[in-house]
Amino acid sequence: MKAVQYTTFGQSPELVEIEKPTPGPGEVLLRITASGLCHSDEVVMSFPEEGYPYPMPMTLGHEPAGVVEQLGEGATGVSVGDSVIVYGCWGCGVCTMCASGREQLCLNGMVSPGLGRDGAMAEYMIVDTARHLVPIGDLDHVRAASLTDAALTPYEAIKKVQHHLTGGSTAVVIGAGGLGHVAIQLLRELTAARIVALDVGDEKLAFAKEMGAHEAFESNGEAAAKIKELTDGVGADVVFDFVGIDPTGATALAAVRVAGAVVEVGAGGGGAKVGLMTAPYDVEVRTSLWGTRSSLLELVEMAKRGQIKIETKEYPIEDALQAYADLHDGKVRGRAVVVP
Repeated sequence: MKAVQYTTFGQSPELVEIEKPTPGPGEVLLRITASGLCHSDEVVMSFPEEGYPYPMPMTLGHEPAGVVEQLGEGATGVSVGDSVIVYGCWGCGVCTMCASGREQLCLNGMVSPGLGRDGAMAEYMIVDTARHLVPIGDLDHVRAASLTDAALTPYEAIKKVQHHLTGGSTAVVIGAGGLGHVAIQLLRELTAARIVALDVGDEKLAFAKEMGAHEAFESNGEAAAKIKELTDGVGADVVFDFVGIDPTGATALAAVRVAGAVVEVGAGGGGAKVGLMTAPYDVEVRTSLWGTRSSLLELVEMAKRGQIKIETKEYPIEDALQAYADLHDGKVRGRAVVVP
């Protein structure tokens, strides 16, 4: 079968031919119908060889949608032919975090398809247990695939600080790309906040407004001042940083109000630098990693009701390398999705 694998440190992934896998006891074989691309893939491929934490080679892709093809011995809970997406946070199942449903915070080390196990950028994929499958019914597979990360990650981030977003509040979304454009839609559905998007370029700012942002400003050194002006000098109640570099972290702290909240979501290698004299008093600054399976179930229902819609650009698996290049160059509107 065809698969897109990371095979050589510091190099681009490759389209290769590998054997179709066979499910072991308790496992499930999926025929992949869609696999979303993510900047996290680029982060993985930027790790140095020394201390690299994952297998090599490794099939990429941690946003899978597919159809159940075969059940391993003892696997129950789904049937052959079911349409599903895959909850990507595979924890140990027995630690206190897993017991509370937060497998993304597994104390014994979470792995994921494409981030520690062979992923979904292939024609078939093994899922470790049916417990990590979420039925999607009649949802479109291409759009449903990215519910697993591009929607789940901002949804979880918003839920953690939703108490700040009351009537008359302001929420800022830095980076209106794969995750940010879904965050804007979720904020419109879940809160009464005025939503301000920050990004670079007229096309991306127009896209943010199309997704539901009330205001959209260029993400630069003047952005925080514009947000302060918009809020009568007070600042935003919550700032979500979906980029995660030092300049966007600095913008977030400069734009947030006293006793507000900053959520660092992006994996850009930087973020908000906090100190008593360098941040608004009593500001809450936190990170947010992925989300829970129960949250993913909620998102599937929201998608079925038309409350969120992930913008996608499709690529056949033969063009997956071009998809990664387009993602890197910022040419993808919404989410790039490979269709085997």
